[in-house]
Amino acid sequence: MTNPLGDFLRARRHVVTLDQVGMPSTGRRRTSGLRREEVAALAGISPDYYTRLEQGKVWHPSDHVVGALAQVLQLDGHATGYLYDLARHMASERTGPESGDQVDPEVQRLMDGLPAPAFVWNRRMDVLAVNPPAAAFFDGLSHAGNLIRLIFLDPDAHDFYVQWEQEAWSHVAHLRAAVGTGLDDPRVRELVEELLEASADFRRIWPRHDVRARDRVSLRIRHRRVGELVLRWRTLTIDESPAQQIVVGQPEPGSPSEAAVRALRELAAGGGSRPSRSGS
Repeated sequence: MTNPLGDFLRARRHVVTLDQVGMPSTGRRRTSGLRREEVAALAGISPDYYTRLEQGKVWHPSDHVVGALAQVLQLDGHATGYLYDLARHMASERTGPESGDQVDPEVQRLMDGLPAPAFVWNRRMDVLAVNPPAAAFFDGLSHAGNLIRLIFLDPDAHDFYVQWEQEAWSHVAHLRAAVGTGLDDPRVRELVEELLEASADFRRIWPRHDVRARDRVSLRIRHRRVGELVLRWRTLTIDESPAQQIVVGQPEPGSPSEAAVRALRELAAGGGSRPSRSGS
């Protein structure tokens, strides 16, 4: 039986230092981070209670306890919200079949009218629809049907993402934030298991349990046809399909990246710019 709450607490306490919580060093330690009894003391709960939390024997801690743990573990707003979801065991609300894999034609027409690259993705980071500039943006890449597969499995990903390491961490943190407690969803579990099997980098990053939604991100890429460009990405939720988001990448006005986006539109207008959906 999986224990996502315990896994998250254990992972996060191992990355918090004594200095961060204002505790003196007690000599050499076999493992990094905080011990269970230290987390318990700082959160104002008993060591036994905290141990049972990590072991999955307490699934409904009070909001007060969750808030105290979030503070001790130095969680930001995204990770704190994720911890509350885990503590309330809300998986049943997030793991049902998603009806949001079909994109409304009106949404497609809206994106097609945008001059910048835009696409629709779901919580698993499946790319469900693209506009012409986004089709040219992803042109030639395998696994472009799912962006976390792309970054870890596509042989060209390290060239495409100029800051690959930063983007890899960001994509993994977004996946955790997006699916929330829905890791029991068979499709999510299959995706995670596939990446754990196929990618040593994913096996290195996934256990940290970083959580951060991917919004307002500046992405620097090296496109094989138009060269380097930097786009500022924003995500917009579709009210009628909350499991979907429109993601739009905008260049800085007057910048070389704006000229590169114009070149993407020209490539799309010339035809043949549809991303490969291998691995989706």
